[in-house]
Amino acid sequence: MKTMSAAEAKNGFGQMIDIARHEPVKIEKHGRVVVVVISIEDYERLISDEMRPHERQRVGNQGNE
Repeated sequence: MKTMSAAEAKNGFGQMIDIARHEPVKIEKHGRVVVVVISIEDYERLISDEMRPHERQRVGNQGNE
């Protein structure tokens, strides 16, 4: 995972986007990681994985309503 300072991310925004399409990019401010930039594909996969347990619970409870 690549790490960039906030200034590097700001000054090299296009480069950060290019890197983030292939791997997450940690952005540091004052020496502390404050955000991670990820590709839309990674984000959608995370959201999908996060929703699955809720969907299973909802589907499993339908017979109890």
